[in-house]
Amino acid sequence: MSVAKISPSQVKIGYFIQLPVNWMKHPFISNKFKVDSYEQIAIIQTLDLDFVYFFPDKSSIDLNQEPEPNAIDLNQQAAQLKYELEREKNARIEQAKEQRRQIQKTEKAFEQSMVQVRNVMAKIGSRPLQAVDEATELINRIADTIINADALVLHLISQAGKDQESLYYHVLNVSVLSMMLAKNLGFSDEKIKLAGLGALFHDMGKLKIPTQILRKTEPLTAPEANLLKLHTKYGVDLLRLTEAFPVAAFPVILQHHEMLDGSGYPAGLKSDQIDELAKVVAVVNEFDNLCHPADPTKARSPHHAMSFLFKSMKGKLGAAQMGQLIKMMGVYPPGTVVMLTDQRVALVMSVNSDKLLYPNVLVYDPQIPRLEAPVITLEEGKLAIVKVLKPSALPPAIYEYLNPRAQVSYYVQSDKPGS
Repeated sequence: MSVAKISPSQVKIGYFIQLPVNWMKHPFISNKFKVDSYEQIAIIQTLDLDFVYFFPDKSSIDLNQEPEPNAIDLNQQAAQLKYELEREKNARIEQAKEQRRQIQKTEKAFEQSMVQVRNVMAKIGSRPLQAVDEATELINRIADTIINADALVLHLISQAGKDQESLYYHVLNVSVLSMMLAKNLGFSDEKIKLAGLGALFHDMGKLKIPTQILRKTEPLTAPEANLLKLHTKYGVDLLRLTEAFPVAAFPVILQHHEMLDGSGYPAGLKSDQIDELAKVVAVVNEFDNLCHPADPTKARSPHHAMSFLFKSMKGKLGAAQMGQLIKMMGVYPPGTVVMLTDQRVALVMSVNSDKLLYPNVLVYDPQIPRLEAPVITLEEGKLAIVKVLKPSALPPAIYEYLNPRAQVSYYVQSDKPGS
């Protein structure tokens, strides 16, 4: 793409330009835009710039454009436009600040939940009754948020997980998403909580599997694969040591790897033989495993993991469950790298269940420090997503700025401010 430096006095309607100053130093929503009025040109010429960047390939000149108004009218119209732009921009800045406050609040709640998950996992062997009680308390708290909210915001959590804690991040992810999915599928409050509790313990049996098998990046040998498959039985055996764990949640632990066509394990069950909550957790578990395989080089972005599920797992996972998961996560799940209509690159940070096509995104802008980067809400008719980008294809500067996580963790909050 060609680019040239031109004087502000050379700017014409139809030119696609970039302002070479900090985003806070001008009234426009973006540093890059196509000029569409004489008033915009007048504002640009008041910014005391030596030059602007001009992109001929993205520009177009309308030979029948309206003649330039007289200077007095133009100045008045430019002043009015500048006022309106600054008002809209200030509103967006305040909105971005509120977005950051909500993200920080959600990340704090997530970390508190992670502390509880660590405690539960540490106690399950020696104090199983206490572990189940604490897990039930955690699940009930998250479930109440999910059940009682009219609309939910699903957030990408920026904390990086430690390798040895990947299981903890996985089970919390699967719990949160399984409860959201169960709600969307119309399950009762009791079953939503059972799905969450079963999901939290669904991989408990892996605590008895050798670490070298769990972290092996090459294909497992047949004996290793058979040993790994025993984790479902090991999990049930471990939780039967306490009478506190609800019987109705055991099928989630035992059957979350069963497939509708009978190709799953441990029993090769088919369709209606599989517990309804196990079907819910199976879909979410498969999605999260695609995002976080043992070999990190094979990790899929949330968007591509969702696409793989839909295309490759038909007949194995429930169609209703997969359809609702896609509807729940949105076309662009949190953690997806995207290009916007103004050609900027952004990272999807959160999606609102009522506005799935217009998520909140962290925008790459080299003029703004990363910690001050705007988290903006896309709006219909204004800024939108053009396409999904692969993180591995990003230039190093953009990758470092957006920092798409190898560990993609999710947490949820009500969409009502202060809730």
